[in-house]
Amino acid sequence: MAGLRVCGLCDGASPQRCVSFTGTQPRRPNSVDESTLLILAALIVGMSKGGLASAAAIAVPLLALFMNPVKAAATLLPVYVVTDWIGVYLYRRHYSRRNLRILTPSIVFGVAIATVITPYTPEPVLLVFTGLIGVWYIGRAWFGRRSEVATTAEVAPGIFWGTLTGIASFITHSGAPPSQAYLLPQKLPKLEFAGTVAIAFAIGNLVKLPAYWAIGQFDGLDWELVGELALAGVAGTFLGRWITGKLPEAGYVRVIQWMLLILSVILLGRGGHELLVG
Repeated sequence: MAGLRVCGLCDGASPQRCVSFTGTQPRRPNSVDESTLLILAALIVGMSKGGLASAAAIAVPLLALFMNPVKAAATLLPVYVVTDWIGVYLYRRHYSRRNLRILTPSIVFGVAIATVITPYTPEPVLLVFTGLIGVWYIGRAWFGRRSEVATTAEVAPGIFWGTLTGIASFITHSGAPPSQAYLLPQKLPKLEFAGTVAIAFAIGNLVKLPAYWAIGQFDGLDWELVGELALAGVAGTFLGRWITGKLPEAGYVRVIQWMLLILSVILLGRGGHELLVG
């Protein structure tokens, strides 16, 4: 076993079966429940691009119930890339140029950091990281102080939060909390905020494609399945746009927050237990 690294993509016991190694066969969902969760996650990603921005936070934690968090992120990345550009088209005239100049390179830098550290990170740590992001997001949403004074797009905070956004987005597609921590205090107009987020994440997700490929994240993926999920994501964008006009925003957000909290606690429990017994 000398010279073989244990990463967050395999069970640590048989690294030759890790998706980072060549020769792994594509894996289809092995149960109706897994297939249902995959389709649901793809729909949720699409719905988030169609207007239900908070929904995407639960997609990777949902799949992490039965698969490695980073592999779940790799499975959903093509869905994000396809639906991202629908969002870019919808908000192509509404964005903050200064925020994009600060955030975009910072996100790319965060992706580069995550590309280096992720292959050497055990799966329980990834589970705990995923769960902590969810709990942090909920804590900030429920207990964070709200200031009436708008901040400005400062470079140093933008680099900090943008880098965290890139790292979190790479591992679990959970880049929304740190990016919102930077953008929301600026109290940007609604369309400008949505457009800035859409464009920044569209570029960030494109950068993740070669990064995921470089560390073997796409090895063993069933691309027929990924294509089906991308179609589900596109359908989700139109569903999200329709639901956005029907549901009270406050009630919807509360449901998503409770779902994210429950999933995050489950992942923290799983990851913490594996770290303690492993």
